[in-house]
Amino acid sequence: MRPITAIGFDADDTLWQNEQFYRLTAEHFATLLGDYAEGTHVSERLLEAEKRNLEHYGFGIKGFTLSMIETAIEITDGRVPAKTIAEILDIGRNLLRHPVETLPHVEETLCALNGEYLLVLITKGDLFDQERKLAQSGLGELFDAIEIVSDKSATTYRRIFSKVADGPDRAMMVGNSLKSDIVPAIAAGSYGVFVPHELTWVVEHVEPPTDAPRFRQIEHLGQLRDVLAEITGE
Repeated sequence: MRPITAIGFDADDTLWQNEQFYRLTAEHFATLLGDYAEGTHVSERLLEAEKRNLEHYGFGIKGFTLSMIETAIEITDGRVPAKTIAEILDIGRNLLRHPVETLPHVEETLCALNGEYLLVLITKGDLFDQERKLAQSGLGELFDAIEIVSDKSATTYRRIFSKVADGPDRAMMVGNSLKSDIVPAIAAGSYGVFVPHELTWVVEHVEPPTDAPRFRQIEHLGQLRDVLAEITGE
């Protein structure tokens, strides 16, 4: 029996760029509130709002936009002009219109693995936005299953890999977030392959599980086949 029969892939900042657009939007937002507070203070308050609102709005652009509006109201003591609220809504909508920029080695790697392994896209965030990005990426047909979830935990990976594959112990999860993609996948019994991205959101930062036998780290997706060869002996 092959030790790995299924591979799960994160989407944002693993298959395509994502965080860089949020950073640009946050900078624009700080500029909008420049008459009320310093840019660093605005950024800190926005991050606090995002963390606080994750349990209410989840991950994604809509929750981010609502957090910007909430931050604007707090910083201005409720005096934020309606025009500024309209501009915040507009820059939030612009996030939904950003073209998809696929990261290096993604398509060639997925094409090489397609047919050899069951490929599963496992991503969290806004349903409509994730579906839009997947369609624009042109990668959808390379996956055997698509799972858009509200959050990622060991339970999430056990459920998905048991439903669509041969269970978590014969699966691998690949992603740029240690907190969401790697640590919980390993806790579920899967292999976890960490592909760092220079702009990973601070909320997703945790220490790498370097002592875990099923933990691996690569510089880019082009090295994934080498990891699979090392594990499977093929």
